[in-house]
Amino acid sequence: MNQAVERAVDECIQKGILTEFLTRNRNEVISMSIFEYDKELEEKKLRKAEYEYGFSEGKKTGFQNAAMETARRMLKSNKLSLEDIADFSGLSIDEIKQLQNTKS
Repeated sequence: MNQAVERAVDECIQKGILTEFLTRNRNEVISMSIFEYDKELEEKKLRKAEYEYGFSEGKKTGFQNAAMETARRMLKSNKLSLEDIADFSGLSIDEIKQLQNTKS
């Protein structure tokens, strides 16, 4: 592990990544990387970030699907203007027009 961290610091310096910082704080960076790295904690942080991203994306998809279904029903009723449907569903006029052209 020690050699891997030292090699990573050396490569960063050679490639111009944080060169000034790593040159000035080389020993501290190496010791912190070796002694303070907690694989389990890092994996927990990664899982949490991935979960939050997935939840957020799923929520967006769910809202989008619900908005489209609402707009389809409104179009089918033939009682509302495209502007009203856009206002109520949260979709754009162009999205409403696309639904209108693809409805069965």
